[in-house]
Amino acid sequence: MKYSIEKVTTLIGARRYGNTEAQVSWLLTDSRSLCFPEETLFFALKTQRNDGHRYIQDLYNRGVRQFVVEQVPEAYETLYPQANFLRVPHTLAALQRLAERHRDEFSLPIVGITGSNGKTMVKEWLYQLLLPSQRIVRSPRSYNSQIGVPLSVWLLNEQTEVGIFEAGISQPGEMMALRDIIQPTIGVLTSLGAAHQENFRSMEEKCMEKLELMHDTEAMVYCSDNDIVSRCIRRMNYKGEKISWSTCDQQAAFYVKSVENSHITYIWKEEENCFDIPFIDEASIEDCITCAAVALRLGLTPGDLADRMPKLEPVAMRLEVKEGQRGCILINDSYNSDINSLDIALDFMNRREELKKRTLILSDMFQSGLSPEKLYAQVSELAVKRGITKFIGIGAQLTAQADKIQIADKQFFADVNHFLGSDAFTGLRNEMILLKGARQFGFDQITEQLEQKVHETILEVNLNAVVENLNFYRSFMKPETKMVCMIKADAYGAGAVEIAKTLQDHRVDYLAVAVADEGVTLRKAGITANIMIMNPEMTAFKTMFDYDLEPEVYSFRLLDALIKAARKEGITGWPVHIKLDTGMHRLGFDPEQDMDELIDRLTHQQAVIPRSVFSHFVGSDSDDFDNFSTLQFKRFEMGSQKLQAAFSHKILRHIDNSAGIEHFPDRQLDMCRLGLGLYGIDSRDNRILHTVSTLKTTILQMHQVPKSETVGYSRKGKLTRDSVIAAIPIGYADGLNRRLGNRHCYCLVNGQKAEYVGNICMDVALIDVTDIPCQEGDQVEIFGEHLPVTVLSDVLETIPYEVLTGISNRVKRVYFQD
Repeated sequence: MKYSIEKVTTLIGARRYGNTEAQVSWLLTDSRSLCFPEETLFFALKTQRNDGHRYIQDLYNRGVRQFVVEQVPEAYETLYPQANFLRVPHTLAALQRLAERHRDEFSLPIVGITGSNGKTMVKEWLYQLLLPSQRIVRSPRSYNSQIGVPLSVWLLNEQTEVGIFEAGISQPGEMMALRDIIQPTIGVLTSLGAAHQENFRSMEEKCMEKLELMHDTEAMVYCSDNDIVSRCIRRMNYKGEKISWSTCDQQAAFYVKSVENSHITYIWKEEENCFDIPFIDEASIEDCITCAAVALRLGLTPGDLADRMPKLEPVAMRLEVKEGQRGCILINDSYNSDINSLDIALDFMNRREELKKRTLILSDMFQSGLSPEKLYAQVSELAVKRGITKFIGIGAQLTAQADKIQIADKQFFADVNHFLGSDAFTGLRNEMILLKGARQFGFDQITEQLEQKVHETILEVNLNAVVENLNFYRSFMKPETKMVCMIKADAYGAGAVEIAKTLQDHRVDYLAVAVADEGVTLRKAGITANIMIMNPEMTAFKTMFDYDLEPEVYSFRLLDALIKAARKEGITGWPVHIKLDTGMHRLGFDPEQDMDELIDRLTHQQAVIPRSVFSHFVGSDSDDFDNFSTLQFKRFEMGSQKLQAAFSHKILRHIDNSAGIEHFPDRQLDMCRLGLGLYGIDSRDNRILHTVSTLKTTILQMHQVPKSETVGYSRKGKLTRDSVIAAIPIGYADGLNRRLGNRHCYCLVNGQKAEYVGNICMDVALIDVTDIPCQEGDQVEIFGEHLPVTVLSDVLETIPYEVLTGISNRVKRVYFQD
C-alpha cells in the first residue's frame, strides 16, 4: 500500500517542513538496508548509542527524500531542497503510531504471539498450516521488538487474509505499545521461561506483562497446565474466549488425550480426533499442539489438521553462510520464499564485501496475492537494487515471466534436476550465491551439491547471540563509552571475519587482534573498522602501515623501532595504544617509573601519537582480588592522567575487561574491552549468557560390544555390561581434548548424556549409547546450547578460552542469524 506524504503527516501528528509531493511504500530505520529510496520514509531513531539524524545527509545523497525527525536540520531548505522533514517529539513513537494507523485499515483475523520460547516456531508452523488456503502476512524472521513489530505490521496489504505477528518484550511496560500496533483478534501465549527474568521482580510479573497482548482479543490460546499462567489469567479477568489446552484437564477446550511418540490424540468440541507430526522432542510437540488449537479456531477442520500436520517442516530461523565449492560462498535461505523474506535475505547479502559477483537462485513464489507479472517485476526490481548480477529462476511461473527479470545474465529451468544437470550449475565459480526457494522445489539438493565437502564435524556460530552478548555488556556502560571487541585467536575459535562483520554492523569502536596477519585478513575481507594489534611484531610494521592497523606499544625498544620504521615510510601521527603494567607484570610501561621518559620520547617526535592508554585487571573476575584491583586502578589513574596532561588531544583510557565491565562499571572510563563475554561466557561466574558456538558431529557407526571386550587404544575402554558403542568423527586433531576420554566427560546424543569410552583418538572418539535411542547419522552435540562449554573446561580444570580456541581449522564453521 502507498500513502501520500500528506496523509502520513496527518497520521503521525507531525509538523511538515518541505512541500515536495511524494508517495510512501517503504519504511526504513537502518540506513544500511536502503533499497527503494524514491518511496522510502526514513525514521531517524535515537538510541543510547546511535542517532539516526547522523545519516540524513548520506541518505539524501542516495535518493531518500522523506524523513521523520526530532530535529529539522539547519538550513534544510538549502541543503535538502527536495526533502520533506516530518518533525515529531519522538521518532520511535511516530513509527509505532503510523503502523497502528495502518493496522486500522484492515478488518481481518490477526494472530498475536508472545511467550518466552517458541514464538517464531509457532508463527512459522501456523503459516505452513494455513498457507494452502489463505494469503498470509507474517513477521519476517524474529521481528518482534518495539521496532520490528511496526515494520512487520506495515507489510499488511489489500491481498492479506490473515496476519500472524510476534511480540517480544524484555522489561515491564513494553507490551502495551505492541498490543496497540498488532491489535490481535487471537492472542497466543507459547510458554513462560527464564528469558529476561532479571528485569522482572517475579515470574508472575513477567507473565502479566505478556498477557497484556491479549487484553482486547476475541480469543486466547494457552497451556493451562502451567500454574503461573492459569493464575495470572484468572487475575486479568479476561472477557474473551479462553482456548486452553491441557494434557491432564479433560475440561480444557483442547484436551490432549494422549501423545504417543509423534501421534497426538485430542478432543475438540467434544469430538475425538488425531494427527501425526514429524517431531518427537517435547518443545516441538507443545508448539504443534498450540498451532493446532489456533488453526481450529481460525477455521481449519480436524481433517485439515490430519492432512497438513505430518507435512510440517523444521523451521530454519536463520540465514546460513557456508563455504561452497569452486570458490563460491553460499547464503542458504531455502526454507521459505516470499517477497518480504527475499528482501531481508538480499539486504543481508548486499552488506557482504568479499565477492562482487552476486547470484540469486530463486524458485517460483506462491500465495503472494499479486499477479505473476507484478510479482516478478517486483522481484526483479529488488534484485537489481540489491546488486544481483546473475539470476537463475527455477519453476514454471518464473520461466513464463522471464522477460520481467531485468538482469542481463539470467537463465531459467523447469525444476532443480534440470538446473543441476546444466552448464549453468557447473559454471558457478567465485560468486556469492543466495539460495531462496519454496519448500516443494527441493533446494536442499542444490545446497548439497554446492556445499564444500569437508569434515562431518561442524562448529555452528550464532551471530545473533554475539549481538545479544554485546548488548548485554553495553547495558552496563554509559552511552558515550566506547567499546573494543577482542577477536584474536580467530575470534576465540568462532571465525574472526564473520564475527568482525557482525560487530562492524553494530558499530563497535575498535576490533582487537593479536598479530598483524590477523588484521590483514580482516582488511582483505572488507572490514573497515579500527583495528588494534595487541602483540605487534617488529617485522610487521610495514604491514601495519599498509593495512591501517594500530599497534599496542608496551616497551621503549618497541617504541623506538616503530618510530624509526614510521619515519622511514614518511609517516606522521600514526595512532598507537600505550600499555601500562599496573600489576599483571606481563607487558607494559611502569606507571610510576617510566612515565617521564615515555612522555619525553613521545613529545619529541611526530611519527606516532598516543590514541589510547590502557591496562589490564589481574582479577576483576573475583571479589577476592578487589583490593588489588583498587590498587591497579590507582596506579593506572596516576600514569594515564600524567600522559594525558602532556598532550592537548584526547587520549582514550581503558582498563575494564569483560568481568570489569560488569564488576566495576564506575571504572569504565572512555572505553572498555570485551573478550570472553562476547562469546557468551560470563567470566565472573562462568554462567552462559547467549551461546555463540556449538560444536556438532554425527554418529558414523554403531557396534554391539560384549562386556568381556574393551574399546579403543591400549584397551583403556573397560565395559561393565554388554554395550552399544558409537564412533563419532571428532578427535584430538579437531580440538577434543584426550583428557575427556575414559568416561571423564560426555557429549549429548538426542539430548541424552553419552560418555566418552576409552582413549580419544586423533580423528575419532567412541561413546557409550547403550541406553539412548539413536541410529547412525544422528547428531551429536560436543558443546553448545544444551551442553555448556564450561562443563568441558571444568572437567579439564582449565578456562573456557582454551576449549574454544582449541577447535581446529579443519572443523567447518557454519554461520547463521535469525
